[in-house]
Amino acid sequence: MAQEAAIRLSTVSVVDALVASLRGRVLDGRLGPGTTFTETEIAAEYGVSRPTARSAVTALVHEGLLHREANKPAYVPQLTRADVDDLFLVRTPLETQVVKVLVEKDAVPVTAAERAIADLDRLGPGAPHSEFVESDLRFHQSLVDAVGSPRLSRLYRGIQGEVHLCMVQTRHTLGRERIVAEHGGVLEALRAGDAEVAVDRMREHLDGACRSLQRLFEGEQRGA
Repeated sequence: MAQEAAIRLSTVSVVDALVASLRGRVLDGRLGPGTTFTETEIAAEYGVSRPTARSAVTALVHEGLLHREANKPAYVPQLTRADVDDLFLVRTPLETQVVKVLVEKDAVPVTAAERAIADLDRLGPGAPHSEFVESDLRFHQSLVDAVGSPRLSRLYRGIQGEVHLCMVQTRHTLGRERIVAEHGGVLEALRAGDAEVAVDRMREHLDGACRSLQRLFEGEQRGA
């Protein structure tokens, strides 16, 4: 019994490590849009079994970082303007509601939010773009997690990968100074217990990010 449990735990840890490695390669841009790979190729490259490779691919498909069609290899998707619109259709009402609930519950994650802001502020111009995006999105995730709803956190993590991928593929953010200032403004309103201002600032922040990404995609389409 103990031996079987140990085998299962070992398998889980290998899958998790493989998922983390593949996720990092996608979000760092090392596996660009359109890159395809089979479970056999992953298994051979990493020296793991095909079931382990299959489990890792399935996990990344669920995160939206890979797409897979019947009887075809998994591939890294190229996100579009429509994807941006759809992501913010979900993200904006969800996150504005989150800040409202945090004030109502007096559950503002000051330490975690401040750390995310400080980490972003410290990043130099040579930092990997994926690290910049991770620090940016970690602020938002800290607010969502502070609500204390497992389902809400799970839902948000379900779109977080695609949001990250979108920002990495466009090599775009609003800029470190602007993001730090806007995150700080949201946190300031939360600490003051002003739900209306917190909601307004979060909506302005997300609307600005959405518009900026939309303009970028429109520019790419005109230049195609």
